[in-house]
Parts: sequence; structure tokens; C-alpha cells
Amino acid sequence: MAPRKAGPALITITPASVFYAAAIVLGIALIFYLRDLVLILLTAIVISSSIEPAVLWFMRYRIIRPAAVALVFFIIFGLLFSAVYFLLPPLIQDSSGFISTLPQFVDTFEIQERIPTDLIATTQEAVTTDSESLLATLRELQNVFSSTSEGAFRAIASIFGGVFSLLLVLVLSFYFALQETGIDDFIRIISPVKHQKYAISLWRRSQVKIGLWMQGQLLLSLIVAVLTYLWLTILGVPYALLLAIFAAIAELVPVFGSIAAAVPATVVAFGTGGLPLALLAAGGYLVINQIQGNLIYPLVVKRVVGVPPILVILALIVGAQLAGFLGVLLSVPIAAAIQEFISDVQRAKAEEAKQNG
Repeated sequence: MAPRKAGPALITITPASVFYAAAIVLGIALIFYLRDLVLILLTAIVISSSIEPAVLWFMRYRIIRPAAVALVFFIIFGLLFSAVYFLLPPLIQDSSGFISTLPQFVDTFEIQERIPTDLIATTQEAVTTDSESLLATLRELQNVFSSTSEGAFRAIASIFGGVFSLLLVLVLSFYFALQETGIDDFIRIISPVKHQKYAISLWRRSQVKIGLWMQGQLLLSLIVAVLTYLWLTILGVPYALLLAIFAAIAELVPVFGSIAAAVPATVVAFGTGGLPLALLAAGGYLVINQIQGNLIYPLVVKRVVGVPPILVILALIVGAQLAGFLGVLLSVPIAAAIQEFISDVQRAKAEEAKQNG
């Protein structure tokens, strides 16, 4: 008797499945509509997670948690306010000087004879237009963010999208940090009952990585900025502060960040003191790159967080495109949490295959 052929698979659509699909679509639409609030909420969670090790350190000295959280917030905001208050005005001034003299530094390479005249004219016109636009923007920033307390506060608020967003981030992050299980309680509210235990477990594992990554990244950027500023100042390279801050920011991008930071410093050094000064500047960046690449970055960012450099770069690009500065701030922590979830899924599949096999 010939075997019966299997008929077409039947897909049953129940009212429950329709309801769940509609709920998912509605949830995605709601998140998109409230994306600014979601972004602020995620920023507050990352900040509260980042300061948790410092809070625990103060609590070991018999300081109650509310006082420890308040002390950590006071120290962090005080350092941030002081840095903006003292560094932003000279940084804007250095940026204006650098942009205005950039064509002179480029002209020192004497490559005009190798490039068509039309291309040179077009490039010079574009550089001049962009430079004038940037200079006008910097003058406005210099007027707005002057060396006053109000100007420093407005500069910090602009990073978070405004004064209201900054205050909301501070209030939420303070609330989450104030209660030891503040974020756990929030996860219980937003997650289904049958997934609460796993969601909290995933969060606690990700929280450790987020806190260590944030501390390690700040330490790495600070070390690179200080070493770069000292070396360029010793060599007498102009705009040392601007180039050092750029090097610190570029450290967010693994591998390629330090290379990108060395290019403008080498150009400025070449335009100032010729080839010998350019080689000294580039050599200093090479030494600093070896220090951070072989000591700090592998120990803190790669081994602790466990996110491959290529994923870090992609996460930074996506975060910057979607949400600007806050997207950059959240990109690696979110990537670490997603990778932790993927590891759990792969581990569960491996165990299931082992049992079936």
C-alpha cells in the first residue's frame, strides 16, 4: 500500500494569537512614539548601574545607602560641572583657532602639483564654506556657554537634550540607585510573570558588565587625554587641549579610534615644526596606543564586557545615528545585554541538543 502523501500544513489563527500580535505591534508603536522618554529611562538605568560599585564602596565604610548615593552623585556632577566650567571656553577657543588655520596646515604638504586645478579649487571652496559655518557655530557656543555657572549648566543640559531631560535623568537615576532593588522592581512591572525571574537574572549579569565598562572606558579616556596633552605640550604642538579631548572621545571606538586621533595631531605638528616634530608626535601616539591597547582595553572593555571590537564599532554607529550622544552612551551597554541574552539562547539550545542526542 502506497504511503499517504502529507497534506498542506494548516495554520490556525486563534483570537489569542491575533490579540498577542496586535499587542506587540501596539507596544512597538508606543515605544516609537515615546522614544525620547524611553531613551531617558535607559540612560538613567545605565547611570545608576555605573555608579553601583562606587555606592557599594562607600557603604563598606558604614555609610548608609541614601547618603552614599547622594555623595556619589555630588562627586560625579561636581567633576563634570568643573570640567565643563574650566575646559569648555578654552576648548571652544582652540577649536576656532584650529579651524581657521586648518587650510595653512594642509598647504604645508605641498601636494597641489599632483592634484588637478579644478579639484583643488572645489575643495578649497568647500573647506572655506564649512570653516566659516563652523566658526559661526563656535562663536555662538562661546557666547552661550561662557565661563559662568549658568553657561556650564546649559552646556551639560544640552548633552542630554535640554534642562528638562537632564533633570529627569538625574531624578530617575537617583531613584533607581537609591533602592538596592529599584531596577529589579521596575523589571518586574514591565515583564510578564513567567519571565520575571530570567529577566532579573539577565539584568543583574548585564549590570555588572555595564558598570565595569563605564568605569573602564572613563578611566581609559582620562589616561589617554592626560598623556596626549602632556606629550603635545612638551613638544610645543598647538591646540594640545583640543587634540587631547579628541583623543579621549576617539577612544570610544576600539582599534581605529587611536589611529584617527593621531592624524590631526600629526598634521598640526608637521605644519608647526616640519617632519621631525610630526614624527615625534606620531611616536608619542604610538606609545600611548600600545599602553591602552595592551593593558587597559583588553583588561576592562574586552575581557569584562566581552563584546568584540567590530560589534562595539557597529553599536556606536547605530547609536549615534538613532539617538546622538545618548545613543553612543547606551550603545555598548545595550550590546552587552543583547550578547548576554544571545549567549543564554545558545546555551539553552546546546543543552536541548545534548539531551535529545
